[in-house]
Amino acid sequence: MTDNNGVRTLPLRTDEDVVRMRQAVREQMIALGFSLIDQTKIVTAASELARNTLRYGGGGEGHLERVQNGMRQGLSLAFSDQGPGIPDIELALRDGYTSGGGMGLGLSGAKRLSDEFDITTAVGAGTTVKIVKWKPF
Repeated sequence: MTDNNGVRTLPLRTDEDVVRMRQAVREQMIALGFSLIDQTKIVTAASELARNTLRYGGGGEGHLERVQNGMRQGLSLAFSDQGPGIPDIELALRDGYTSGGGMGLGLSGAKRLSDEFDITTAVGAGTTVKIVKWKPF
């Protein structure tokens, strides 16, 4: 679903939703003319964040939005849940840290793969992670 501001919102409740999110991100990256390398980076980051939303946040939503800053174009992605929140962001962003038996590269990897990274969380109130990838001139 796309709102009046051009933000496309996708549910993240099942593994199939994660696949749909990956496809939607790839489609937007192609439409914006990003290189295959940048497409792969952001699809990978989106996949990690969507899985985190599902696994640790109990599900939520993903938001895709084309963004512009002067002549720069990019893609902004936000992943939101109403889950338990992250008690220690600094620890959660450390490579190798995992609270669920994974490789511990989800948040830190997504941060490295994107140009902008922001996380907002509160214990008991959920988490929103936003990333942006800008197209090089």
